[in-house]
Amino acid sequence: MRGYRKQYMAFPLKSKYTTPLLHGIIWCGIMVLPFIIRSPDGNVFPPAFTLIANIIHLGLFYFNALYLFPKLMNRKWWWLYIISAFVLIASIFQIKSLLLRLLAPPEVVVLEYTNALIGSPIILFFIVSIIYRIVADRINYEKRLKEREAEQLSTELKFLRSQISPHFLFNVLNNMVSMARHKSDRLEPSLIRLAGLMRYMLYESEARKVPLAHEIDYLKSYIELQKMRFEDHVKVTTDIDYEDHSETIEPMLLIPFVENAFKHGVTWVDQPFIHIELHVKKAALHFSVKNKFSMDEELSKDKDSGIGLANIQTRLQLLYPGKYKLTINNSDGIFYTHLILPLT
Repeated sequence: MRGYRKQYMAFPLKSKYTTPLLHGIIWCGIMVLPFIIRSPDGNVFPPAFTLIANIIHLGLFYFNALYLFPKLMNRKWWWLYIISAFVLIASIFQIKSLLLRLLAPPEVVVLEYTNALIGSPIILFFIVSIIYRIVADRINYEKRLKEREAEQLSTELKFLRSQISPHFLFNVLNNMVSMARHKSDRLEPSLIRLAGLMRYMLYESEARKVPLAHEIDYLKSYIELQKMRFEDHVKVTTDIDYEDHSETIEPMLLIPFVENAFKHGVTWVDQPFIHIELHVKKAALHFSVKNKFSMDEELSKDKDSGIGLANIQTRLQLLYPGKYKLTINNSDGIFYTHLILPLT
């Protein structure tokens, strides 16, 4: 038998005043309803009895829902709960019977169905309080489960973002050291690009969503720094067509594809090239990366090889389950990835 911890609940409505107001309206209706319901022979319970009886029912409902059921209905104390429930119901029945004898005229007290009229509401409110408690616990459990899932998702996404390799930063810095030694005119713009890139990585990427334009600017800066690093050794071409600035995207989502191309498409390859395309069509992002690939590289892969694409596939599944299309193809020495992603 499943245990229930004691916990005061509230329906998951937006306003904290909604639940008390809803309860108040329901109980007001319950208080008024018996005054307009007559017994089969036309007799009516005295108003004072009806009012006091409903107050007792109210106490029974909340005592069982908020204390007795969650405290005793578990593997260890379920038998005590059953005993307590019988004692509680019997005690309230006796109290209501005494009140009726004190407040009602004799012809009402001696009706053959009086005991049924006294006992039925007690049983009804007791059963409803159990249902209320079970439903409330279920709602709270699902709410806590969703909160934990959201927290785990956030933690996992942050971890996956942190896995993006920083190796190229060190390579770019080494390249800048070389520029500084040769007093190259490209050093200053390179530093500006690197500063913007690192600012994006450290600050803007913490947001759940960022403007697509910012992600594209980051991508362009990354590509330019890589061009500066490899100079004429790698042919890098881009076809990026985007003018709108309203769409948003998960930050650092596109860079692993490009990073993977630079990591695996420039070594062990004759006349390496990397081609990057980005277009937005009908509220969907079309992003593709194509690069040369040498099978000889399989012999030189380290333990971190493949982390980038595995990372991005995990993030896509977490963020856009069933909403994206990712094509990865490796044939005739060409490695090709194509992502179609809905935008908001």
